[in-house]
Amino acid sequence: MSCYISLGNPQLPGIIGLLNYRPETARPLCELAETLLRRDEGLTPLEREWIASYVSYLNNCHFCHTSHGAATCAHAGQSVDMIDEIEKGPASTQISPKMRALLVIAGQVQKGGKYVTEAAIQDARAAGATDLEIHDTVLIAAAFCMYNRYVDGLHTWAPAEREAYQEEGHQMAFEGYLRHF
Repeated sequence: MSCYISLGNPQLPGIIGLLNYRPETARPLCELAETLLRRDEGLTPLEREWIASYVSYLNNCHFCHTSHGAATCAHAGQSVDMIDEIEKGPASTQISPKMRALLVIAGQVQKGGKYVTEAAIQDARAAGATDLEIHDTVLIAAAFCMYNRYVDGLHTWAPAEREAYQEEGHQMAFEGYLRHF
């Protein structure tokens, strides 16, 4: 199966092909990803990528889930096998209680903004989350719903194997999202 539109370079997977196809929308989308995922204020870049990957997993967006999972693994200095932990969401034993509570909120956002409960916000606060961390969790989750729908709505292709994402994940983690501009 192929992409629903004719891309300039059909060899480029996922959002990479779409960004290449429409550079005028690529830059603001990449700037948003850079702002949301590479800041080290409140949430760490590892935590930010984890949220992006988890929401993408919930949305069944293989490309985004695996590429941002690979970026999470790069931040952690782990192999892409660690993506199994991301898929566990709040049940992961490798995350803090604060991150567990934030993933609950991210999962609620993934269902729809009105699914976010005051109880989940209070649980996050009780676990030590700041207003900035709660804000950024909601915004990352909402943005990745958009990115996931963009990638899958145009039926882009994605490599199946996690190992194929290792290099891109490392580049996203350490070189950022604006490296093509």
